[in-house]
Amino acid sequence: MKNSSSVDAARLSLLLNELRLPAIKVLWPQFAEQADKEGWPAARFLSAIAEHELSERDRRRIERHLADARLPPGKTIDSFDFDVVPMISKAQVMAITAGDAWIAKGANILMFGPPGGGKSHLAAAIGLALIENGWRVLFTRTTELVQKLQVARRELQLESAINKLERFDLLILDDLAYVTKDQAETSVLFELISARYERKSMLITANQPFGEWNRIFPDPAMTLAAVDRLVHHATIFEMNVESYRRRSAMEAKRQRGRPASYATINSANKSVAERQSDQ
Repeated sequence: MKNSSSVDAARLSLLLNELRLPAIKVLWPQFAEQADKEGWPAARFLSAIAEHELSERDRRRIERHLADARLPPGKTIDSFDFDVVPMISKAQVMAITAGDAWIAKGANILMFGPPGGGKSHLAAAIGLALIENGWRVLFTRTTELVQKLQVARRELQLESAINKLERFDLLILDDLAYVTKDQAETSVLFELISARYERKSMLITANQPFGEWNRIFPDPAMTLAAVDRLVHHATIFEMNVESYRRRSAMEAKRQRGRPASYATINSANKSVAERQSDQ
């Protein structure tokens, strides 16, 4: 009987490999043992191992999507200081991260404000939350993506390059304003905006308001058409606050003369604990 059980177990392992059920392959022996001891009905046993397989698939999917997204590290909603940007509602941001309605219809998010005001942080944090909720996201500096699309155009592969971005439910273009006012650059950017219009969502951060976008698009008609497509279904955040980097520099200046200190695990944990106690 023991030999028969070993053969069955080996055969089951092969079958689970063929069915691509790696979590069940690892977990079924311990669940089977528990089921035998506690007298589980077959349906409960199957349900338990199936739930673990689905959970493991979700974990692996999120890992893959995080790797693809290229999000800057450490940018989460919890670490975003909403008190410093009082015009942004945390409740609204949390509703956005559910993503169901606006992403399904290819709507956009536009964030405006001076450098250092938290636009990139909030954009990345929204992207991370959406990935955790099952959506696919790509975070990129606008200039970097535009350069890649220019190369694709020279190689007569622009349509293919734009189509490859279709797999992302949300495309985050950071720092739109740094695109050079050059016909080649802005035309591929316009084609990207047009291709995703009402189909796939975009989140764009920019230092300049729409009135100054003629610095980005050399053709006024192209500027108007790009703005029209972006705002048609859009949520707009105005983040006109003092630069976080400037505030940090001023704080450091006020603290000059204090003894030098260095970051350690203990000091970092202490700092986190102090902030939590203040809240």
